Amino acid sequence: MRTTLRISRAAAVFTAVGALALTGCSDDGKKDGADKSSGSGKGSPSSVVLPKLDGEKLSVAAVWTGAEQANFVKVLKEFEKRTGAKVTFVPAQDPIVNFLGTKIAGGQPPDVAMIPQVGAIQQAARKKWAKPVGPEAKAQLSKNYSKVWQDLGAVDGTQYGVYFKAANKSLIWYNTKAFENAGAAEPKTWKDFLKTAETVSASGVTPVSVGGADGWTLTDWFENIYLSQAGPEKYDQLAQHKIKWTDPSVKDALTTLAQLFGKPSLIAGGADGALQTEFPASVTQTFTGGDQPKAAMVFEGDFVGVNIAQTKAEIGTDAKVFPFPAVGAESPVVTGGDAAVALKDGKGAQALLTWLGSTDAAQIMAEQGGFISPNKALDASAYPNEVQRTMAKALISAGDSVRFDMSDQAPQSFGGTPGKGEWKTLQDFLKNPKDIAGTQAKLESDAAKAYKS
Repeated sequence: MRTTLRISRAAAVFTAVGALALTGCSDDGKKDGADKSSGSGKGSPSSVVLPKLDGEKLSVAAVWTGAEQANFVKVLKEFEKRTGAKVTFVPAQDPIVNFLGTKIAGGQPPDVAMIPQVGAIQQAARKKWAKPVGPEAKAQLSKNYSKVWQDLGAVDGTQYGVYFKAANKSLIWYNTKAFENAGAAEPKTWKDFLKTAETVSASGVTPVSVGGADGWTLTDWFENIYLSQAGPEKYDQLAQHKIKWTDPSVKDALTTLAQLFGKPSLIAGGADGALQTEFPASVTQTFTGGDQPKAAMVFEGDFVGVNIAQTKAEIGTDAKVFPFPAVGAESPVVTGGDAAVALKDGKGAQALLTWLGSTDAAQIMAEQGGFISPNKALDASAYPNEVQRTMAKALISAGDSVRFDMSDQAPQSFGGTPGKGEWKTLQDFLKNPKDIAGTQAKLESDAAKAYKS
């Protein structure tokens, strides 16, 4: 969740997809005859050789909870079966670099950590916590991953990360009953999005739910607007702090975002209410209350489906989705990802990296639903329904034409820490969207300190 990639021709992707498939979207995966617990159904044949690790105890830390954690544990169980090792899942907290720092200082680092920020991988490498990827895992990467996903896990030319999961973060989910009652249609541009919001508001339903209590949702709002409006080259420059946050392109993006944030009547609870609304609640309040929900739309990624599943709404009927509206020439498509990084030397940790880079491991996770793999060798039949297969194919076909989540590329003190840096400044901006110059100055001040360190 803290976990951007850009697919050119975004409109074509979403025309093909129609809607995003997640856990609970449909049951047609049963037709595939896949064994969802073992990864032995349709998909890639076994193609990874693992060492015998009889009796070795290993640990894997991740911020995943609930169904996501349970599904990942199935991947680890298969690793245990094949190697004889015993693997323990260690629940981690955000920011994960701080969590890992505490574990390392105490002499008890996990063997492997699933790290959801590029910047955090870089920090782990520069602190000499991370161990380079071994030859067996590198072989899986070369065979199964596009160059961009390999590069995202490398620091100064050395491979440290094996990306296991990708997530699409450029979607607007909406309550179909609220839209129907308002006579609203899916907008394609930002201008039309604002018009749709006004139409819904006139029907008596607040149009937009914002989970402002979680600062990462606000960075995703900014990044989608910036990518579409400023373009990928500027996006890369800002992500690497090669241009300052005082750049006119940032002013333009904040000005665009203020067209929404500056109208409290369009946001559930106004700015104050949004700042007290955590991400899960921003979703559930959109899909409860029948045709009179607290909001008609909520922005976020494919993982929204996990939260919709907690309501009585059904994806595809009660809850539908459209691509983030185009501010510039194209709609943006932003993604994040989680990479496995070894924090201990030894055969066991490297074997885990090799396993997580394999199509076998990706298949087990894919069969559970609610997951997209960046592994290009994974047969799309592993996914539980046709819509998710289509989305996975679109992701893979993008190849190296991608852009990763900007805040996840930044040092964690700036782009990934609650109450600090970009998260805090954009929360302040939500409260006072007129102060664009002050917001830029604070962002630049915090970024300069973070990138310098």
